[in-house]
Amino acid sequence: MEQEDDRLTVPEGWKDEPFTREDNPRGLLTESSFSVLFPKYRESYLSKTWQQVKSTLSEHGVEAEMDLIKGSLSVRTTRKTFDPYIIIKARDLINLLARSVDLEQAKRVLEDDVACDIIKIGSMVSKKERFIKRRKRLIGPGGTTLKAMECLTDCYVAVQGNTVAALGPHRGLKEVRKIVEDCMNNIHPFFTIRTIMEKHDLAKNPDMKNQNWAPYLPQYKSKNISKRKQPLKKKTKKTYTPFPPPQPESKVDKELATGEYFLKEEERQQRKTELKKQKQKQAKQDRQQKRDKSFIAPEEAKEPPKKKSKGDGDSKVDLKKLKQKFSKISKKKT
Repeated sequence: MEQEDDRLTVPEGWKDEPFTREDNPRGLLTESSFSVLFPKYRESYLSKTWQQVKSTLSEHGVEAEMDLIKGSLSVRTTRKTFDPYIIIKARDLINLLARSVDLEQAKRVLEDDVACDIIKIGSMVSKKERFIKRRKRLIGPGGTTLKAMECLTDCYVAVQGNTVAALGPHRGLKEVRKIVEDCMNNIHPFFTIRTIMEKHDLAKNPDMKNQNWAPYLPQYKSKNISKRKQPLKKKTKKTYTPFPPPQPESKVDKELATGEYFLKEEERQQRKTELKKQKQKQAKQDRQQKRDKSFIAPEEAKEPPKKKSKGDGDSKVDLKKLKQKFSKISKKKT
């Protein structure tokens, strides 16, 4: 049993040998091809770098074509192609180029240990305004959230339009997809990044390999309580009265009470202007008082009263007794 277990486990630092022409000297039997449409704003960049794309793909025996009239990129295998999986890698390369990824980064997908994942986020949120806010949250202020994702997952991430393009190892791509989907489902990327960091720390510890990690991971509860889950407010019964509530006074009743109803139109206007001037005057006085407060010096703190010592002369002295003492002392001396 021990020998079988050793065969199943992959040793650390293991790398598969690269696929060479000697592994498949006769090539492929049939031709495979893929084509992708690209937006018009990418036309200028692709036309400049297309020769480099063709040269990199020709090294692997793949032919590339660009049709500016249809706005499409296509790749297909040739007789020189020996790797059957390279056409899938070439398809991923033109997909990344169409999604605004630079050629220097997109070329990495041709390596064996690197893959790509294009996440469609446009259909995850129904409202457009909400979608734009959550996409900004995914990018972060100054792209800080994207940088944190790249450092944590060892992946290159590019957000463009309704898609997120990720490029890196398979484990990192899985984590990037988890962060993006949670963000679109109204879970802040900070929470998902924090849990992934904790998982990375636990994976480094060999003692935690066969244990449950759930109690060690941070748990976050959403603060948005739905109206259905909120406790119902108890309705207080009001005392029944057969009489209807008093009718509120109308504008005419108020004018009759103040006597304004019997005034002429000119007198009413004059009265309104006078009231307006009084309000303006009062507001001006209040503003001036606020300004004058800054020029008033604050009151100085009073010094605490000093403690009186026992030897102070404030206590009352009996002069008669002192004179008698001095007279006795003078008689003795004589």
